[in-house]
Amino acid sequence: MSLIHTVVGKFPKPVRELMLKHRELLKFAFVGGTTFVIDTAIFYGLKLTILHDRPVTSKVIAVLVATIVSYVLNREWSFRQRGGREKRHEAALYFLVSGIGVGIYAFPLFFSRYVLDLRFPDVSVTYQELGDFFIGQIGGVLVGMVFRWWAFRKFVFPEENARPRARAGSVARNGDADSDEEFGHS
Repeated sequence: MSLIHTVVGKFPKPVRELMLKHRELLKFAFVGGTTFVIDTAIFYGLKLTILHDRPVTSKVIAVLVATIVSYVLNREWSFRQRGGREKRHEAALYFLVSGIGVGIYAFPLFFSRYVLDLRFPDVSVTYQELGDFFIGQIGGVLVGMVFRWWAFRKFVFPEENARPRARAGSVARNGDADSDEEFGHS
């Protein structure tokens, strides 16, 4: 039994059915959460060390690394039944959409730091860091995630069921399938 079976199987039937109906979005959100952690760790790792005077550069680098991880996870898990494009074309579109996403992710931090001037010495270091986190990390990620969800489904992975679904019998072999059994629902 996969981790997904175990976790989702603990939910009541109506919740499991809702999760089944929106499994692609839930997977996308899980990948987003994972890459948020990667993005945040790299952003603060760079911003608090070698790029301490370049927060926007730190953010762009963090988002780029998280985007590469995101592509692999989204293509192979979140949108694994979607597609309809040659793999190179799909990857190019993914990175184009994600490139636009980098600007969307970085804009709130840029706005807070350089338009609202929420930076030291104009404000305390604590206030600056809170602004960076809530405006740059949380705000940027939320706005960017909504854009990417829409653009990935519309342009990158446009066709539903473009790749064959795994059968219930293959769940035990590969640990994942997009069938009712995946969500503990029979």
